[in-house]
Amino acid sequence: MEPRTARPRAVEPRVAEQPGAPEPRTSGQPAAGPTTTGTGRARPPAQSSRRGSAVRPSPSLAAARLAPVLSGGLPPSSADTMPDWLEPAMAANGIGSFDWDIRRDVLEGDQRACAIVGLDALGQSRFDRTAASFLAMLHPEDAPVVRRRVERAVSELGQCGAYYRTVGANGGMRAVRFRGRVLADAFGRASRMVGFVWDATVELHKRDHADRMALLREERSRFIKEAARALSEAVTVRDVARVFTELPLPGLPPDGLVLASFEAGRAQILGASGYRSDSLAVWDRTVLPPGHPAAEALRHRAPVFVSTREDFRDGYPEVWEQTSRTGRGSWAYLPLVASGRAIGVCVVSFDDERELDADERTLLTTLGGLVAQSLARARLHDAEHELAAGLQRVMLPRTVPSVPGVTTAVRYIAAGSGLQIGGDWYDVVPLPGGHVGLVIGDVQGHDVHAAGIMGQLRIALRAYAAEGHPPAAVMARASRFLADLDTDHFATCTYAEVNVDYGVVYAVRAGHLDPLVRRADGTAAVVPVAGGLPLGIDPDQEYRVTRFSLDPGETVLLCTDGLVEARGMDLDEGIARLARALARPLPDAGQAARDPLEELAERIASQAADSSEREDDIALLLLRWDGPAGGLAAQQLRRRIGQADLARVAEVRAELRDALRRWGVAEFIDTAELLSSELVTNAIRHTDRDAMFTARLYREPEADGGRARLRVEVEDESDLWPTRRTPGEQASSGRGLMLVEALADSWGVEPRGSGKRMWFELSGTSVA
Repeated sequence: MEPRTARPRAVEPRVAEQPGAPEPRTSGQPAAGPTTTGTGRARPPAQSSRRGSAVRPSPSLAAARLAPVLSGGLPPSSADTMPDWLEPAMAANGIGSFDWDIRRDVLEGDQRACAIVGLDALGQSRFDRTAASFLAMLHPEDAPVVRRRVERAVSELGQCGAYYRTVGANGGMRAVRFRGRVLADAFGRASRMVGFVWDATVELHKRDHADRMALLREERSRFIKEAARALSEAVTVRDVARVFTELPLPGLPPDGLVLASFEAGRAQILGASGYRSDSLAVWDRTVLPPGHPAAEALRHRAPVFVSTREDFRDGYPEVWEQTSRTGRGSWAYLPLVASGRAIGVCVVSFDDERELDADERTLLTTLGGLVAQSLARARLHDAEHELAAGLQRVMLPRTVPSVPGVTTAVRYIAAGSGLQIGGDWYDVVPLPGGHVGLVIGDVQGHDVHAAGIMGQLRIALRAYAAEGHPPAAVMARASRFLADLDTDHFATCTYAEVNVDYGVVYAVRAGHLDPLVRRADGTAAVVPVAGGLPLGIDPDQEYRVTRFSLDPGETVLLCTDGLVEARGMDLDEGIARLARALARPLPDAGQAARDPLEELAERIASQAADSSEREDDIALLLLRWDGPAGGLAAQQLRRRIGQADLARVAEVRAELRDALRRWGVAEFIDTAELLSSELVTNAIRHTDRDAMFTARLYREPEADGGRARLRVEVEDESDLWPTRRTPGEQASSGRGLMLVEALADSWGVEPRGSGKRMWFELSGTSVA
């Protein structure tokens, strides 16, 4: 028998039937393999033959002893002979027999047994018929197994069996199976082991093949589970393409993978591996020819398998030339069908020509179904998010208007889950008089409905602000507008009007966060602003205005709660963290590639975007007051005061005080504030129209001393001129003109077409 180079696998014993070969428990070690005698019967053991130099084959050495066992109790023809049918049966089936004298450790076998285990003339010369010599012939992995099996059979006077591999002198291996039984002497002690051996190479190869196939099926089952998990976690179309092109097919490693979608009759390559980009470009975003196997798979919604180049050339000659350039030898085209509609195709290709078996085709078909479901889900996800992103872009201002004297920066970050659309918004509104309005708000909810309400509210609030209404009126009207929409939604909002001339901020708040300010010294803090109910809850809600000032270079920050609230972080901690980020040093404006305010906005937004605990949208608005050119405040203050709006009088006094301080004429503050209040109050109490307040600072040339002169004018549309009165000691009014006459350096009343203009002037030291 020719030696085999394949290495049969040793099988660990489960029962006595499993691989191994007999071993003795005596000093000589057992084996299930033969030396033989020349007769048909086992030769009686003789001391002189224990270490014979040659093996004498016999047709059936142990047949006589095994005949009663094999015949199942049928009486033999003679006590000393075997049944006539046993030898032909063994010869026909290639079965040899062996006899091992346990006590003398002599192993003998017939001619077929020697041939089966590979004992040729050269091998017999090295084999001394002992168990140890036989075990030395076995594969190192199998010898211990055979030893254990035989030792157990000897100790129990039982049977044993096993597979084993023998290694010939030339290194060739044979696979053998044996079956033996221990016979006892008259005293019940183990005396001999007799049995059969037969060639098990084919049988073992079949078992190995079955084991390999079982392992491969297990690997493929595990692969399908892992592929299903990976594809279920893929969110976008790009994710699906990446997962598909990185999947390792067990037992079927492809040389090329292509994933393509199919829409409006055109194919679009989504991902590929194992192909050059130029070889796929011919099919990308093109109409597939009807004669292409991918088109056939899509048309019939069934896989197309092409096993050889010849099959491809004969079956699809129209596209063979382009396909042949890829160098592939076989292909599988898997249609992607979801909800009864073909949405794409997977291409699995191999360099060699191969005919896929049924299991391999089933594996690829199953994979195609998983990819189809994942791709359909990802396409829907991408479409929804593209719609949401487009809607969000329409709702938010595309650009922020540039206003002289201030610099702004804005950021919007969608929530990390869902449609990534919500009700957060920001806006920058140029106002009459060169001022600017800042808006930040958040409509309840994170859906398309909230985004729609946000768009309406943003436009309404922008219109109210652009009309020149004061901040409190803008917020009150916006609240009434949202309540009239009857949407069951509310919104939080902060609106701030910034006086660009003097850096004064008038802020109102409707259930929203307070603004933060980065001061010129690099510190940052929250500026408390009087609050009111969120918009849309109480249509009659009135809002109070909070006033604060900025120095040149200082920055005000408005944001929505998504920037300061997250899982595991409360509001106070979030605001403190935001203040620290706002206070961190900024790059020098002359050295930075872009404006430091943009760097600050990017730093704050990046910190929020990197947080894994963020669940809400974020809107961020930053405004830096740069001040007028040269760093000096404008030398004029002009304000309109509504008829009978006494609260506005206090605001104008405060603005005048700030303006005079910035102009460097602080010595004018007390007198100018008192006299201005008298003129403005007189105008709005004694007329039925609005009044216009104007303050201007003039400077004399340096040659004339450089003295400063402040002129304050109050215009109204009444033709009734003021008269000077002399009130009594108990009178509560009537002293206005007396104060103006006493404290002003000069004053007067001038007609101006329809109405009049009252004015006064103060003179002082040179401007600082």
